Amino acid sequence: MEPKVAMEFVERTMKKNPDVVGVIFIMTIDQSKLSTSNTPFAMIDEHSAIPSEQEILFTMHSVFRVVEMKQTTKNNRLWEVQLTITDDNDPQLSTLTNRIKQEVRGSTGWRIMGKLLLKVGHFDQAEELYQELLKNASTDSERAFIYHQLAYVRKYRGEYREAAEFLEKSLKVYEQILSPNDPKLATMYNNIGLVYDNMGEYSKALEFYEKANKIWEISLPPTHPDLATSYNNIGQVYNNMGEYSKALEYYEKSLKIGEKALPANHPDLANSYNNIGTTYYGMGEYSKALSYLEKSLSIKQKSLPSTHPSIKNVMNSIAVVKKKL
Repeated sequence: MEPKVAMEFVERTMKKNPDVVGVIFIMTIDQSKLSTSNTPFAMIDEHSAIPSEQEILFTMHSVFRVVEMKQTTKNNRLWEVQLTITDDNDPQLSTLTNRIKQEVRGSTGWRIMGKLLLKVGHFDQAEELYQELLKNASTDSERAFIYHQLAYVRKYRGEYREAAEFLEKSLKVYEQILSPNDPKLATMYNNIGLVYDNMGEYSKALEFYEKANKIWEISLPPTHPDLATSYNNIGQVYNNMGEYSKALEYYEKSLKIGEKALPANHPDLANSYNNIGTTYYGMGEYSKALSYLEKSLSIKQKSLPSTHPSIKNVMNSIAVVKKKL
């Protein structure tokens, strides 16, 4: 679309509603980077009622890479987002997509949908779905899984007592039907540790994290992402206890696995960079802290929805660090 026309649409809406933030998408289309089998766009000005708008019609599922997001200098309510068009054959996109498909896999479409809703931060929709599934659950194993997922929802909302209640219900079932070293039990112990961690009960958190880690070190290959998660969580407890050297040791173990096992733009890598950054901040090494936090933000902006709360959290951390420099 003609840039002036796009700006008119945005400014008109912003004048009507002072709470609205305007966003202009500036798209770069390099046809040499597109698969020859795709026809992702077409100029339709000859068929438009207003040819001067120079509209372009994109096919469904067209994919763009976010290059940069910035506020305009003239208006702090207006943002520009630089995009470049790509397709499913983009190596980073396909690697990340395949990884996320593995992480949200499930025995039914509803289970997959629930995991995906949690992954992108749509917690209300996830809870609504899981409560409906709970009504129709016919086995203890199925109910245990749903209790576990509802605990995730509560944890992400900061409702840790409620999360603990759901986890205890789930753990009670799993301990009866699983062997002592089953990886599913490790997942349960890990998540209970997370809840205690968020409640500030660090000794209990460390106890459950170490139970999970013991099972995973036995049952998983040394570069498995769940093992990276385990090291990360132990590091988090030490960080919360102010034992920064121990925290950094475990965070670096986690990052080492993540860099081998995950795509370069995976959100879990962003979390590792963020955690190392906050640890360096606690140690007073602000330049190192800023470097890791900026790496974290870059990945999160590329791999998560723009409204995901963790993006704002990293931005706030960066602002705090910059004040120390």
